[in-house]
Amino acid sequence: LLPSYLPPHLVSRPLSCIRAAGRSPSRSLMNLGELVSALNNFASLSLAESWDNVGLLVEPSPPHIVKTLFLTNDLTEEVMEEAVQKKADLILSYHPPIFTPLKRVTWKTWKERLVVRALEHRIGIYSPHTAYDAIPHGINNWLTKGLGACDSVPLHPSTSPSYPTEGTHRIEFCADTAEHLETVLSKTKDIQEIFCLTTFPVRVEDKEQTRVSLNCSQKALLEVVALLSQNSLLDHKTEILILQKPLLPHTGMGRLCTLSKPASLSDIIERIKSHLKLPHVRLALGTGKTLDSPVKKAALCAGSGSSVLKGTEADLYLTGEMSHHDILDAVANGISVILCEHSNTERGFLSELGDMLTVQLQNKINVIVSEKDRDPLQVA
Repeated sequence: LLPSYLPPHLVSRPLSCIRAAGRSPSRSLMNLGELVSALNNFASLSLAESWDNVGLLVEPSPPHIVKTLFLTNDLTEEVMEEAVQKKADLILSYHPPIFTPLKRVTWKTWKERLVVRALEHRIGIYSPHTAYDAIPHGINNWLTKGLGACDSVPLHPSTSPSYPTEGTHRIEFCADTAEHLETVLSKTKDIQEIFCLTTFPVRVEDKEQTRVSLNCSQKALLEVVALLSQNSLLDHKTEILILQKPLLPHTGMGRLCTLSKPASLSDIIERIKSHLKLPHVRLALGTGKTLDSPVKKAALCAGSGSSVLKGTEADLYLTGEMSHHDILDAVANGISVILCEHSNTERGFLSELGDMLTVQLQNKINVIVSEKDRDPLQVA
């Protein structure tokens, strides 16, 4: 029976309609392949460093439907149990839990156990890692917000992965006889990493010849040059070009930030602590610098920034961790260093990432952030 206090215009409606009026539309689902494709569109894996292990690392048997995407910076066993309890279907772990190859999957080591637990509960694992470092809307961009208003550019810009074509070099040469041409073309088939081989007729010194153009890798270039030398085709008409790929705007590793208004080092420290929600940071003062010294330019890199920051001229380096000797080098050059511990310069991005992915995925699935994920280092 319907309550007597309902207004007449609602009493005539079916009960299901009354319930729907106060409920937000339910989320739909996504197939794992569709979701992975969307994640790759959000941040192209081609932007990741060559040494990295990114993308879908653990895949349950298909079909696999994703209702809940679970975000974490580090996938520890404690975080995995949290993901199981929260019925995650896919874990996006910023750091890849599988980095060095696994020779077996047993219960012996904690990383093997992660794979076992994931497959037991039909949970996929995806890692973007350095692809998120490079993108304009990624972790390093988020970290710049801790400095205050500033303009930033990548320290090591990314290049377009597939432009203008495959290969690092182009070599062009002429074959003056059909026999020479046939010999060289047949032997190039045995050389790996040769791309886009074309031939076209040309007239050289009033003689009809065939011009050969091919793109290749650095390794293949040495083999092609040796082949041409053996067949007496390496002469002044041979051209070797380096294929330069265009830089991608606002994309790359690290950031060099120019503050809109210079701020004292002590003010910058407080801004960073506030942004990262940390009670303290570690500081190495550059030679001749004090807490009152102005900071106009700051170079930063989330995580471990030594290799990215090294040699950059700035007033300040901001990163999670650096080697002892790289800190000494920076200090000797008058550059102050702020260290926040590795994952503390990354983890806060997850909340912003969750909002962006909700929009990217058109609110189709539930996106949640781990509550157990934390930096392993504490001050005792």
